Amino acid sequence: MTQQTSKPVCIVTGGSFGIGQAICDKFNRQHHQVINLDIAHNPQQSKEIQWFKCDMKSSASVKQLIEQVIVRYGRVDTLISNAGIHLSATIEETTEAQFDELFALNVKGAISATKAVLPTMKVQNNGVILYMASEQALVAKTNSFAYNMSKAALASMAKTTALDYAKYQIRANAICQGTIETPLYHQAIDKYVASSGADKNQVHAEEAALQPIGRLGQADEVAALAYFLASDDAKFITGSLQVIDGGYTTQ
Repeated sequence: MTQQTSKPVCIVTGGSFGIGQAICDKFNRQHHQVINLDIAHNPQQSKEIQWFKCDMKSSASVKQLIEQVIVRYGRVDTLISNAGIHLSATIEETTEAQFDELFALNVKGAISATKAVLPTMKVQNNGVILYMASEQALVAKTNSFAYNMSKAALASMAKTTALDYAKYQIRANAICQGTIETPLYHQAIDKYVASSGADKNQVHAEEAALQPIGRLGQADEVAALAYFLASDDAKFITGSLQVIDGGYTTQ
């Protein structure tokens, strides 16, 4: 059933936790109709944010769900492609199965979502697509072969999509966030501490010290940038890689 809405419609992939959750919350507070496509549900998320269970590795599922959203609301204004997984491994340590899974989610999931929203955005002659890349789209890190490559791919997608669809007034940009304090960050630190015996507080302090600004980023800071890029205040910004990393990549 179509429920035409005057609210801008924002689709967020991987919006249940961490940066994705902060983005959903930000757009919801700014009176958008927010759709969260995520395989997991966060019961603490606002009921105003509609969650649809979605395996982003399944292009058919992504297409079907996004089409359902468009039929229901009659529009789609913003797509934020945030869903992704991390893998810490060198090229030798990365198995073919691990590589395929990571690219199926991080890259192919973004491709599927983009393909699903473009026809409607073209008809509207308006739309914004944001890819959550990473500082690793710009610089390399150790033990990050596949993840680094996937984020560089998203940065490339932002640039090529921006050029191909500028004539439809569709803007595409990539957010290149640095080390952000999220539940996934703490899980990674806990895993490292468990295997190495290091002190968690010391490891956390060392991570903060790596950033020129002297601290880790916060998810709501990334969400604020995402909202700005999706707004009319940024309507001349497209094809860009927007860095939010406390100065890390300037070193």
